[in-house]
Amino acid sequence: MAGSDEDPRVAELRAAVARLRRELAAHPAEFADRGIAEDELAALAEMAYGTPEVPRMRRSLLLVAGAIGSVSALAAGLAAVRGAVEMFGEPKGR
Repeated sequence: MAGSDEDPRVAELRAAVARLRRELAAHPAEFADRGIAEDELAALAEMAYGTPEVPRMRRSLLLVAGAIGSVSALAAGLAAVRGAVEMFGEPKGR
């Protein structure tokens, strides 16, 4: 957004999460951990509108990856979310 003071990392996270949520919703196959992926993507989306907590974002990312990691059709979207989370860097104290 031109002229916005929004953190570009937050904007990237929002876009990546929204894209993966749409891809997951459109994916026809059911799999055992789909609900976990949906819940954690919702949590990531919510964090993108508040103050992102890096450890919590990383935990959600791990849960999403574990839930949909074997669904190759979602790999690009998952990689985009991972990249967006990694833009926040290491949590303080590490």
